[in-house]
Amino acid sequence: MTNENNHGQGLKSLDTALGVLAIMAAQKGPLSLSEIGRACSMPPSKVHRYLASFVGAGLVKQQGRSGRYDLGPAALQLGLAALARHSFVNAAADGLSDLSGETGMTALLSVWANQGATVVRWERGITPTDMSMGLGTTLPLLNSATGRVFLAWGAPRAVAPVRDAQFEQFARRSGQSVDPDHTSTSIAAIVESIRADGYASVVGRYIPGLVAIAAPVLDWQGEAQAAITLVGIDPPVIAPDSPQVQCLLAYCAEKSVVRASD
Repeated sequence: MTNENNHGQGLKSLDTALGVLAIMAAQKGPLSLSEIGRACSMPPSKVHRYLASFVGAGLVKQQGRSGRYDLGPAALQLGLAALARHSFVNAAADGLSDLSGETGMTALLSVWANQGATVVRWERGITPTDMSMGLGTTLPLLNSATGRVFLAWGAPRAVAPVRDAQFEQFARRSGQSVDPDHTSTSIAAIVESIRADGYASVVGRYIPGLVAIAAPVLDWQGEAQAAITLVGIDPPVIAPDSPQVQCLLAYCAEKSVVRASD
């Protein structure tokens, strides 16, 4: 008699379960039980058994009133662990603690993941900074220094949909615009200015009372593989000639891949 779980060198039931997670990961947001079932070509009752196990393991979470399902904290930790093992992340992070020590600022390394600029490494500086974020935090494109690095140097096909969605959200919220003239033209001007300076900076836009400067670690195509961000409380550090900006730019230049035309 054939065991339904035998599937080559693996388990058929596990393959099916991982397929459910893969379909959920490919979506932009939470899904209902019936939506997951249709996407998996599976009866809702069978999908529910898998989801119950995932919820117990923390891989999936169920939202309160809607009852919709989304990826959970354990899935996030798996993704962050995988990202942290990438060679380009390790290379960009090598020396991050020294950068933090030299500048006295908290240093962050972020990559493009979870449809946004996601923090994957963190070195706390000697100056105390009260920050309500940590590893796995996805920073906004329009009003964070880290996000603006990807806005200026990120892969256009990945960044554009997120940029447009956030632009619409900000446009609907009074007092939340990134520029007095909140138009696509103003955002283009922000990007042009950032690229000319070689770094992005914000003062209290994402977290009141804090300042941040961020620069890209570029690949051979001139696109941001990662963003290095320094966070502190002293506004003068964002000036182009400040020692902190110069340290940040030198660090990112050292970590970037030189293009053949350079």
